[in-house]
This record gives sequence, C-alpha cells and structure tokens, in this order.
Amino acid sequence: MSGIESLNVLAEQFARLPGIGRKTAQRLAYAVLAYSDEDIAAFTRAMTDAKEKIHRCPTCQNLTDRSLCPVCADAGRDRSVICVVEDARAVLAFEKVRSYRGVYHVLHGLISPMSGITPDALTLHELLARLEDDTVKEVIVATGATTEGEATAMYIARLLTPLGIKVTRLAHGIPFGGELEYADEITLSRALEGRRHFEE
Repeated sequence: MSGIESLNVLAEQFARLPGIGRKTAQRLAYAVLAYSDEDIAAFTRAMTDAKEKIHRCPTCQNLTDRSLCPVCADAGRDRSVICVVEDARAVLAFEKVRSYRGVYHVLHGLISPMSGITPDALTLHELLARLEDDTVKEVIVATGATTEGEATAMYIARLLTPLGIKVTRLAHGIPFGGELEYADEITLSRALEGRRHFEE
C-alpha cells in the first residue's frame, strides 16, 4: 500500500468488492484520482442512485428499479413455469439464451450451514406464496452445480414435491463447481432442454 492514508482507505474499499484483489484495488484507486471533479460526481451519483432506486421485485424478488421487473411485467411470459435461481446475475445469464419464456424466482443466496445461511434467509416463503393459486405447473431448480447449490436444490425439491408440482433440475451441462453466470448460452440452453425430475 502507498504511504497516503486516504488512497489506502479508497483501495481498501475497492478490495471489499467480490473478485477484486489488492493490486486491482490499488489500480482502481489510482484511476479514480485521475477522474475530473465532474467524473467523480457522476460516479458517486451512479452508486447512490443504484442503492436508492434498485429494490426487489415484489413478485419474483429479482432486482429492478420499476414497480415490477421487466420479466414479471411482460404479459407474454409463461407463468406456469418458474425458474428458481440463486441471484439476479443468473437471470441475466438465462435471458441471454432467449429460448426460456417462463418466469423466475430469485433466492438471493444458497443454503450454507458453514456460512450460517439457513433456508429462512432465502426467499422461499415468497416462492411458496406464488404457488398457492395453481397457476404454476413446473418449478425448475437452476442453482449452480456446487455443494451449496445441490443442497439448496434438494431442499426445494423436498419442500415442493408434496404440493404436487413438477420439480425439475437442470441437466448436467454445467460442470460441478460451475457458476451459472459464467456458462455460455449453448450450455445453458441444453441444460434447460435436458432438465430432469428429481426422482431420476
């Protein structure tokens, strides 16, 4: 770190972001110093606006700055199929595929006892509320192929199967330990097409 305290503090803030190491954080801090006052104001305003305006969609829990997210607001989507994903980034990945026309439900995390994340910390109560009117015929559990993703998928399957709703899992096109947001569109499309029942 440099001998400039305020620069070190700025770099430390950047280092708190996921995927940002110490060297990258230092580069970002130095880059910000080169910004004009107008650029700094715009950068700060963008962060403040995002924090103030973005909230969870009341239907699917995806992030949005509108009353409903674009998917839930789209009357052309098939509301009989819900794709359950870990976070908003997974929704973006599936939307790139363009072949999926159902709707989503965002969990905002995965069950992880080691990290103290229990089922109650996820949006499972909101998911169950969406299943009360018999509109939904299938729930696709599209959590990643990680230990936490598999545990969450099995928990959801046990939760929903007694309700008589078809619960499926993505096919094994996603490598174990893989994150959905990094999967290419062809792999995701095939994983969707090859989804399977949990009983198999």
